[in-house]
Amino acid sequence: MMRFGEKIRELRQAKNLSQRALGDRVGVSFTYISKVENEKLDFGDYPSEDLIHKLANVLEADEGDLFLLAKKIPEDIRKRVMERPDAFRKFASLDDKAIDKILDGLGDDE
Repeated sequence: MMRFGEKIRELRQAKNLSQRALGDRVGVSFTYISKVENEKLDFGDYPSEDLIHKLANVLEADEGDLFLLAKKIPEDIRKRVMERPDAFRKFASLDDKAIDKILDGLGDDE
């Protein structure tokens, strides 16, 4: 699986944006974008949720995918977990085989 910083670099380059241009659009310095892409942030492994949201918008990327790469839970999933903690506790206790069986039963309507 691709790392968060690699994905940001790939998306930025696909848009033909320099680190400086991307930084200007999301409100940070080009050196910060460099640190994000190289996963060398001073305060943690990943940028804030707010910056991930801005990066997704500017880079026209799936915000949920970026959140997951940054090991953060997307808001729609977090909300659903809070609505049905009982279901997610059960789901979390299942092994991969049981989860695969459930997902197969759901079909392509996910």
